[in-house]
Amino acid sequence: MMEVKRLFDIFPYQLEKYALGDAMGGKVNGVWETYSTQQVIDMTDGLALGMLNLGLRKGDMIAIISGNCVEWALADLAIQKMGGIVVPLYPSSSADDLTYIMNHAEIKLVFCEEDALCEKIKGCQAQVESLNHVYTFREVKGEPLYKELLATVDQEGRGRLKDIQDTISAHDLATIIYTSGTTGRPKGVMLSHNNIVSNVNSSIPRLPVKQGQTGLSFLPLSHIFERMICYMYFFQGIAVRYGAIDQIPENLKAIRPHVFTAVPRLLEKVYDKVIAGGMANKGLKLKIFKWAIDLALRWEPDGKNGAIYNMQLKMADKLVFAKIRDKAGLDRVGALASGSAALQARLARFYNAIGVPLVEGYGLTETSPVISVNGFGKNEMKIGAVGRVVSGGEVKIFPDGEICYKGPNLMMGYYKNEAMTKEVIDENGWFHSGDIGEVDKDGFLKITDRKKEMWKTSGGKYIAPQVIENKFKESPFIEQVVVVGEGQKFAGALIVPNFEVLCGWMEETGISFNRDMPAAIISMDEVKKKIESETTELNKGFGKWEMIKRFELLPAELSVEGGELTPSLKMKRKVIVAKYATEI
Repeated sequence: MMEVKRLFDIFPYQLEKYALGDAMGGKVNGVWETYSTQQVIDMTDGLALGMLNLGLRKGDMIAIISGNCVEWALADLAIQKMGGIVVPLYPSSSADDLTYIMNHAEIKLVFCEEDALCEKIKGCQAQVESLNHVYTFREVKGEPLYKELLATVDQEGRGRLKDIQDTISAHDLATIIYTSGTTGRPKGVMLSHNNIVSNVNSSIPRLPVKQGQTGLSFLPLSHIFERMICYMYFFQGIAVRYGAIDQIPENLKAIRPHVFTAVPRLLEKVYDKVIAGGMANKGLKLKIFKWAIDLALRWEPDGKNGAIYNMQLKMADKLVFAKIRDKAGLDRVGALASGSAALQARLARFYNAIGVPLVEGYGLTETSPVISVNGFGKNEMKIGAVGRVVSGGEVKIFPDGEICYKGPNLMMGYYKNEAMTKEVIDENGWFHSGDIGEVDKDGFLKITDRKKEMWKTSGGKYIAPQVIENKFKESPFIEQVVVVGEGQKFAGALIVPNFEVLCGWMEETGISFNRDMPAAIISMDEVKKKIESETTELNKGFGKWEMIKRFELLPAELSVEGGELTPSLKMKRKVIVAKYATEI
């Protein structure tokens, strides 16, 4: 059996071990199209040769800007095969950031998904001297379709590709991922083939999947989290279905996947819909639903709740949970992994209790990305922790509480930025994550905050905003929260209510309101008092200096489009504070 050392080795390995008739697929004009292992190899060989015929060469930078689709994966593999460096671009990036990245990386060719993104890139092209070619995944008037690149794959062509690939080592650069960052220009994270392949190998034991199963991919492939996960699926003979992030409910129902990944915001939206739907019941059905959800929110790993609880859980499954899974297309899920942000304890309890096994992990783009992750076996999961460190990696908590890491998945450095590389990787090879955390007696890592996001009140007391925010998001009435007050006497918060839950409560209590007027809803005294009562309860357990003394309600969610969140859904705190300075 061949050994996978470089990313483009994965499909020859898959052909030798599994030879899948259905290796990957996606919707094209509303119809699912699939590719066998051999078809993936042939298609990517043809695209790779086509790029060489354009005059592109090993080491050239080639970008992809697209939502999740099968063509993204095909282009990624093809670029690697001809020795190119894959540079993912975020579809939500501004023209200014795209221009900067394409110039910084000296992009030669861009693959675009459709007309809007093609127009975005074309609008930048005049300012990017290196950019000579733009190809599209969908029909765009006046622009060449990516399939026009396909070259005939004969013996000579395969030999040409092999000659190039023989010069590519496991430690050569495979991709540059520009992290959006919360301030300043994007940084280009350089990841080698070995960085990512090693992370695939060390993550496999934590995500129990097997040949013959299907994985759904909808998180952005421009992030290393989803991209690494898909490589892992390929490595294990899992058929991958690519779907748009705005079509998750219908794709879950159509595919009924065995495995997928998600971020807490998406998991919370599903949870909210389940709660809203169940609370619409009347009489005995409503009582049973409430009983089942209360049971779910007390779930603990490894059967720690005891025999009586487990018997009740089985009954709840028959009466409520099995119907939830079936209705949502979650009935076959054996593994669900969450990353990118802190997972609320109630979400971890809920999904595991209803029979959708969910674990939380931790990592960064700079670590390809997984540093630690919980597992599905006995004594492998702790709620509130992000698991044990993956094999081959090492975590050290420095005196200031910062999480530092070493491992084969640690990046090569920041592209064209040696000074910044030295800022985060010290002389002893430790990568300084910028996150604050601790390792407990059982070896589980816990994240408490971002080092750079901690601040002091005017009284000199430190505030760790993420700790408070994570606690506050445990309330079903709070969708988003931003703790503010740096240099002030006390901490305050900007709160976006969960309007679905809030409106349900208002209907139950007989309060008149217009669902289509969120600004009017948050100005109502009854709503303010409800959130205040939630805040009072949530403040318990915090020191007096940490308690939220005042809050301001916001009528709309913080978003990528609004400029308050990065593409990976992290808060841009400085932007938020500036935007809502009047409210603060």
